[in-house]
Amino acid sequence: MATLEQAGHGSVEPVRSDRRAWLWDWLSVVDHKRIGQVYILAGLFFLAVGGVEAFLMRLQLFRPDNHLVGAEAFNELFTMHGTTMIFLAAMPLLTGFINVVVPLQIGARDVAFPRLNALSLWLFVAGALLLNSSWFLGGAPNAGWFNYAPISNVAYNPGHAIDFYDIGLQITGISSMLTAINFLVTIINLRAPGMTFMRLPMFVWTTIVTMILILFAFPPLTVNLFLQTFDRLFGAQFFNAATGGSPLLWANLFWIFGHPEVYIVVLPAFGMISEVVPVFSRKPLFGYASMVLATLAIGFLSFMVWVHHMFTLGYGPWINATFALSSMLIAVPTGVKVFNWLATMWGGRIRFTVAMHWVVAFLVCFVIGGMSGVMLAMAPADLQFNNSYFVVAHFHYTLIGGVVFGIFAGLYYWYPKITGRLLDERLGKWSFWLVFLGFNTTFFPMHFLGMLGMPRRIFTYGAGLGFTLWNQVATAGVFVMAAGVVLLLVNLAVSYRRGALAGADPWDGRTLEWAVSSPPPPYNFARLPLVRGYDAYWTEKIHGDGRLLPAPEPAAAHAPPGTVHMPSPTLVPAVLALAVLMAGYGLIFHWLWLDLVGFGLLAAALHRSMFTPDPGVYVPIAEEEAGTAVRTD
Repeated sequence: MATLEQAGHGSVEPVRSDRRAWLWDWLSVVDHKRIGQVYILAGLFFLAVGGVEAFLMRLQLFRPDNHLVGAEAFNELFTMHGTTMIFLAAMPLLTGFINVVVPLQIGARDVAFPRLNALSLWLFVAGALLLNSSWFLGGAPNAGWFNYAPISNVAYNPGHAIDFYDIGLQITGISSMLTAINFLVTIINLRAPGMTFMRLPMFVWTTIVTMILILFAFPPLTVNLFLQTFDRLFGAQFFNAATGGSPLLWANLFWIFGHPEVYIVVLPAFGMISEVVPVFSRKPLFGYASMVLATLAIGFLSFMVWVHHMFTLGYGPWINATFALSSMLIAVPTGVKVFNWLATMWGGRIRFTVAMHWVVAFLVCFVIGGMSGVMLAMAPADLQFNNSYFVVAHFHYTLIGGVVFGIFAGLYYWYPKITGRLLDERLGKWSFWLVFLGFNTTFFPMHFLGMLGMPRRIFTYGAGLGFTLWNQVATAGVFVMAAGVVLLLVNLAVSYRRGALAGADPWDGRTLEWAVSSPPPPYNFARLPLVRGYDAYWTEKIHGDGRLLPAPEPAAAHAPPGTVHMPSPTLVPAVLALAVLMAGYGLIFHWLWLDLVGFGLLAAALHRSMFTPDPGVYVPIAEEEAGTAVRTD
């Protein structure tokens, strides 16, 4: 790769790197868009892994007294299914879209801390690898994704399975908290001139609230995991009731994290829906200010409802009534969002693209999940529904019908921006109908199973209990849904090579990401834009000629003409994550030598990161392309 050194101030780099150095390019990546692509690919991979785990569970439950999967293996499958879907599929998919889209939407060239962003990525990869390697190193975690004490205590669960859970989630949790800090600083400090808070796109607003939730919700989980690590590895007794500990401490700390976690994954999906609906309804978002307030209210109330997961633990009528009320109250701002989306669509010239199909499916399924959620929020009713398949139906309608369907809408919407190519609409509609019909066939019958009294987490059931028919219907639905997901993955892969070229603005978009080329250049904007209204790009289409006004921008010192200064690639974040991974294995298996190597490598990488300044590189500005030009008037 040819470079022209600028003494002490980095180098001029070509826009595209040498294909022979692809491994170096990806391991040393600091570009937020490419980091987002890795997150999305990892999330899709683990979505498939979690789906396979669910598929095996449904095969086991297809008929009574089945022995396809034993009790211990079933415990491992449902534990890893829940853990994978929440932490390793939903969160990286959403983090990926946040990485790709948010800096573009606020008119920034990069995130505030590019190397910290890369470290967050590789820490996630390290935690995911450590957690899933448990399958091959003695057994996977088996105490549920909630990992309740005392069944996760070493006395009842010897071996290393729970240790993989504790250490793996601590690593991925650190990754999430670093991401939260990075994006809050980015949004607050790097917004383009004129991009006031009340001009931010709704996806950016949901990102802000999500990152605040992460900063306040993940520490209780981290404390829980840290205390249990000491219990299991060093003989502490934090969760052992016989020696003065409290298993309820785990439950409370977990759900103080666990219920905000639902909104950590739901709110960005709400943001995606809020971006897709106006574009394909050809109308501005209805009630923007009320949507912002509803997002803030949901974030605040999400910390007020955690005890509804523990109504059966005997806290008493006053506590149960208080948390039942707050649990029902959170439905109000959520309802505001639903009505605003419907009002945006009402009277619009709706284009029923695949993305809009997913929006409509989201609205139907999420409302069903919300209605069953209000039922579960009533403490007397929850005493009957608790630990039944009715609860399984509820949270899958919320987390798949809400989160995953929202992600799929965003995937079809922003895929052209990420890759420069359009997904195949015909194949996309086939995929949609298979997933939508398969999803409802799988999970709606679980409401009936819950009413019939089928408990959660059982690996088999008797023939005379009346559960067989609905379990067989649910299992048949999984085959249909799996076929739809396979078609989606085929569409993604084939369109990447053969899809129709998208151009900069294939949807007639409203926000700033559609003002730059597809895929965007490394520097995002040749000149930082001046924002003159909400829906910044649409404002220029209506009041100008569709080109962005450039904002006053100080020239970088010693920058060659026609270049933009960007951070240089580095392997340090990947090395730091490798060091943490090695130290994690050392803790789990009590290998002191590996801990010493890991922490030594960690110290060396941190020293290099802190005391070796980044000179950066100067990236040449590409020639103007359609949709990327700025006005000079």
